[in-house]
Amino acid sequence: MTPAPGPTRRTLADGRHIFYFDDAGTTHTRTARDLRELPSATIESQMRYDVLTGEWITMASHRMTRTHLPTTAECPLCPTTLAGAPTEIPEANYDVAVFENRFPSFAPAQDELLSANRFGPDDRRAVGHCEVMCFSSDHTASVGELPAERLRTIVGAWISRTEELSADPSVEQVFCFENRGEEIGVTLTHPHGQIYAYPYVTPRTQAILAQADKHFQSTGRSLLADVLAFERQDGARVVYAGEHWSAYVPAAARWPIEIHLAPHRDIPDLPSLNTEEREELAYVYQDLLRRIDSFYPGIDRVPYIAAWHQAPIRIDRHLGRLHLQLFSILRAPGKLKYLAGSESAMGAWISDTVPEAVATRLRELA
Repeated sequence: MTPAPGPTRRTLADGRHIFYFDDAGTTHTRTARDLRELPSATIESQMRYDVLTGEWITMASHRMTRTHLPTTAECPLCPTTLAGAPTEIPEANYDVAVFENRFPSFAPAQDELLSANRFGPDDRRAVGHCEVMCFSSDHTASVGELPAERLRTIVGAWISRTEELSADPSVEQVFCFENRGEEIGVTLTHPHGQIYAYPYVTPRTQAILAQADKHFQSTGRSLLADVLAFERQDGARVVYAGEHWSAYVPAAARWPIEIHLAPHRDIPDLPSLNTEEREELAYVYQDLLRRIDSFYPGIDRVPYIAAWHQAPIRIDRHLGRLHLQLFSILRAPGKLKYLAGSESAMGAWISDTVPEAVATRLRELA
């Protein structure tokens, strides 16, 4: 695999950074400037500690004013052209572009504000990073339909941004993900994902780490590795078996369609992938997206969330293991899986599907 060039870093009008990742074999000169008149961003998100659950809740009221379902002509993620208004991406074309979110839940530390005791004793400023990752300059594209070389660029961008964000001492966990579909809550239909760099370890990760620690204390082995080994041996829920990766429907799947994709090696995060693993990932990731889009006859684009679970940077890192959680809230054509009373209030999940039947359907779509 020919390596893609490293990112080109530029600065937007309000001081935010943008990174261009080009497909291997392409050459672009990134000279366009952001000519918008934008005020410097002032982000004052705060985190409040929920003493009932032990979780941090982020208050980001400025996000109420973020762009919501603009027309194609007003899309802020399309490239800037002479015929249209300037967008978040100054260049007239791009392959993959990553930029700091204009309406972030978490923002880099501002020293002059950190010293101010503005919140209660259990509150903190929401220090971290939120980035937007555009997968294509084509407004109507879908990741499952992109050229194979673009998937390699996307994997490289995930790795590059995870490496840089993990080096920030205020960051505890990096989360790369894509929300696709208005049913999920997407406010921009342009093909894009996001990267969050949290100042704490997230609740789901904490729950997984707690279970992994119990398993390690009793067996001396990795819980996530043992789950993968069991699924590969059993085979009933496996939907992809490759040289370096396997994908399966989890035995206790919560969502109508849910797939876990895991590397065969015990590695903590995306930057730990070797060349062969990255190459196969670019293939299998797109393959799984295509299967989800074909799951329901008559529906071309099924709403989904693609979520990369990476080990925390410092806390219990040895217990974490890289894996992708890919799922859809669509339980049937025109019917969504709503998190109603049991799920929302009690955290007690009721599944509408049987994992083995979902796995059978996904295998049929290979």
